[in-house]
Amino acid sequence: MKKNKLIIVMGVSGSGKSTIAKGIAKSLDLPFYDADDFHPKENIAKMESGEPLNDIDRKPWLEKINAFSADIVKSTALVFACSALKESYREILSRNINVVFVYLKGSPKLIHDRMNAREDHFMPLNLLDSQFKDLEEPLHAITIDIDQSKEAIINEAISQI
Repeated sequence: MKKNKLIIVMGVSGSGKSTIAKGIAKSLDLPFYDADDFHPKENIAKMESGEPLNDIDRKPWLEKINAFSADIVKSTALVFACSALKESYREILSRNINVVFVYLKGSPKLIHDRMNAREDHFMPLNLLDSQFKDLEEPLHAITIDIDQSKEAIINEAISQI
């Protein structure tokens, strides 16, 4: 695998981005970062209150992730979990960086059920519809159906990276 690469595991909330990205990072012995950790407090408060983020809210967040990643990929590859819902967001994330997107694709019902079962996440279930509304499925990504085991998803992603 090429060293100077950013691997972004993307999809709507509840698709398993963090779990799969951590698994890929561990398997490839690479650093893992969660894009949620880069949100300003205002964005988290907005989501916690049930209000979806808009493009204006997301732009500085995406630019921060890009700047952070650009510095690291000078010396190694890294893995990020990030929704990257729109093509314009993916363009910001990949500015001046070699990026591979791994798109975790699942039906709204499957993801709804998964989100309903999880605990301790700031994204309320009622915002899932807004995530699917904003989602522009990537044309140039490794697309993986999430209706399979975590291990199968990780193995499929690694085999295609």
